[in-house]
Amino acid sequence: MTASKTLLLCTCDRTQSFDPEALQTAAAAEQVVVVDQLCGKDMKTAAEHLAGSRDVLIACGQQAALFERLGEEIQAEIQHSAPLSSIDIRDRAGWSAPHANPKRLHAKQAALMAAAQLPAPMAPVKTIHSNGVCCIVGPTEQAVRMAELVQDELGVTCIVNDAGPIQLPSAGYDVARGKLTTANGALGNFKLEFSQLQTLNPAGRGEPGYGEAKATARSECDIFIDLRGMGPAFPSHEKRNGYFWADPARTGELERIALTARELVGEFEKTVYFRLEESLCAHSRANQPGCTRCLDVCCTEAIFSAGEHIQIDSDICAGCGSCTAVCPTSAITMNETSFEAITRNLEVMARVYREHTNEAPRLVFHTLAAGAEAIAYLARYDEGLADDLIPLGLEHIDRIGHAEIMAAFGAGYAEVLILADNEIDRRTVTAEVELARAMLAGTHNSPSRVRIIEAIELCAAGDNAGRVSEPVLLVGGRRDITRVTATAMADSIAAPIPLPVGAPYGAIEINSDKCTLCLACVSLCPTGALGDHPDRPEVRFTENACVQCGICQNTCPETAITLTPQLDLSKDALSARPLHGEDPFECIQCGKPFGVASTINRIVEKLENQHWMYTKSDNVQLIKMCDDCRIKAQYHGDNAPMAGGERPRVRTSDDYLDS
Repeated sequence: MTASKTLLLCTCDRTQSFDPEALQTAAAAEQVVVVDQLCGKDMKTAAEHLAGSRDVLIACGQQAALFERLGEEIQAEIQHSAPLSSIDIRDRAGWSAPHANPKRLHAKQAALMAAAQLPAPMAPVKTIHSNGVCCIVGPTEQAVRMAELVQDELGVTCIVNDAGPIQLPSAGYDVARGKLTTANGALGNFKLEFSQLQTLNPAGRGEPGYGEAKATARSECDIFIDLRGMGPAFPSHEKRNGYFWADPARTGELERIALTARELVGEFEKTVYFRLEESLCAHSRANQPGCTRCLDVCCTEAIFSAGEHIQIDSDICAGCGSCTAVCPTSAITMNETSFEAITRNLEVMARVYREHTNEAPRLVFHTLAAGAEAIAYLARYDEGLADDLIPLGLEHIDRIGHAEIMAAFGAGYAEVLILADNEIDRRTVTAEVELARAMLAGTHNSPSRVRIIEAIELCAAGDNAGRVSEPVLLVGGRRDITRVTATAMADSIAAPIPLPVGAPYGAIEINSDKCTLCLACVSLCPTGALGDHPDRPEVRFTENACVQCGICQNTCPETAITLTPQLDLSKDALSARPLHGEDPFECIQCGKPFGVASTINRIVEKLENQHWMYTKSDNVQLIKMCDDCRIKAQYHGDNAPMAGGERPRVRTSDDYLDS
C-alpha cells in the first residue's frame, strides 16, 4: 500500500510560478501546499508536515540539507519524523528568461516531478578492507614530510627515488630507495613493483645508509601516495580509489592528501556498477580477435581480456558506463543507470510535457556534478534553461551512446543535446554522437538535432519545429529500440544507411572466388548472424544479428570476408539470406552428395597426373567418393591399397580327424 504524500512548493520569494494541480498529479500527492519562503519565514510549515503522518516531498533542491536537519531535530524531539524527499524544479524549470512561456515551464516542472516518482535502480555493493598500509613514493624531502603527516593513522613505507639525506631514522615509518616500474590495483589491493630497491639501515652512527640493491622487488599496500612530480601512475587517476597523486603545480598538496588519506582505514562499501554476461561477449573465439570496443573506451583500464570474453575489475571500475554505451551485444549493463531506467525517464518526461503543451520538448544530458552546477549558475545569474529544454542528469555523460540518443528521439524529443564538462568528456561521446548523426542523415532528418554543447548554449532556443517522429514504444534492448526508432523516423525504407567504420551494425560480403565454404566463420560467429544450410554447402547471414565484431573476417583462411558498416531497416535484415553457396559433389559410387563440387574438382585437377600417388592409378577416384564408399574401395577393391591377403580357411575338428 502506497503511503499518502504531501507536496510542499515554494515560490522562492515569488521568483517562480507553478501549476499546483499539475504538480500534485505528477507527484501523486494527496495534498499540495504553496508558500513563499519555505527555508525562511515559512519554515514552520515544513516542520508541521514533517511532524505529521504523510510522506513529505519538498520541491527545493538548494536547501535539501536544511530540511533533512530539520527532520532529524523533529525526530529527536517527538521520536517521529515523516519520510522526506526533495526535488529541484527551480533551477531546472522555474527560473528562466523573462520572455519564457509559462505553459512550457509548468509542463517541464510536471515532467521532472513525474520522472522523480519512478523507482530508482539499486546497485549492489561490495566490501573493501583497508588496514591502512600506505606506500609513499617520491623525493626524500616530500616523502618524509608526508610520512610525518600520516604516520599516526597509517602504517607507512617511503620509497624515495633520489639521494636526499635522511637526517634521523624514524620508528614511525620505514624508508627504502628504488624506482617504481609498475603499479596495479585500487584501495585495499595495490600491487607495486620496483627496481634497484635498497632498504635503509637505521643502525650505526652518522648518516644512515642503504643496503644492497635488489634488481626487482614487489610490494602490496592499501593506500598509494604518488609524490614523484611526474605524470600519474594510472589513467583517469582521480577515479582510482586509494590513489593520491600530488600535482606539482598546486600548493598545499601534501596537506590536502594527508587529510583524506588518514581516513582510509577500515571497511568501505564499493558500488558494483556493472553486470557482465560473459556468454554474450563477442571479444574472441578460438583465439581469433573480435570486438574490443569496451577495451578501447575504458578510461580507468578496469577492463581486460580473459580469453574468449572480457573481465572487469570491480575495484577499479568507476562506473562511467562508457563500456555499456559501446557494447554491441549488451554483455555489459549498468546497475545504477541501466538502459531501461534511462528510457523510462525519457518516456515519462516527454509524455507529461506533451500532455500539457502538445509540443515536442528538447532534451539535454548533463552530469550531476559540474553539469548541474552550470545549470544552477545560469538559472541564478543568466536566463536559465530554455523553456522547452528538459534536463536529465547522470553521474557521467560517458554513459550516453547512440542507443540512448535514438531512444530520446523515439520518445518524441525534437533535439538531443549533450553538455560536456570538459574536453575529455567531449572526445568520449563524439564517436557515438557521430553514429547517431549518420542514422539521422540516413533517415532524412537533420544531423544537427543531436549535438555536444557548451553550458552557455543551454539558454538558446532550439529549432523546435515538431517531433522527429510519432513516439514509439520503448521496449526491448538497445539494438531493438535503435532499429524501431530509425524505422519510425524514416519517410520510406530504401537502401541501407551507411555508417561510420566501427559501427556495431552492418553486413558482411563474401568473395565467391576465394571462399571454399569451409564454414569456419559460421562455427565461430558469437551472435549467430552466420549460419549454414542443412542440405547444401552454403553460408547464410542474418544482418540484424551482426555486431561487426570481425571474428569471421579474422578467422577466414582465404581472406574472403569484408565488413560493411550499415543499418538495413528493411524486413530482409531480420531473416537469414544466402551469402554464398554451391552444389554438393555427388559420390561416383552411390550418388550421395558430399563436399563442395568446386573444391572436389579443384583437388582432382591439382593431383591427377601431378602427384606420384595419382599417376597411372585409379586412386584419384577415391577423392570422388563419399566417406563410406572410399573406405570400402580402400579395403575391398582388386587394387585396394589397404586390402590384406587371402585369409586362410578355418580348420575344424573334422579336418584334424581326417588327416
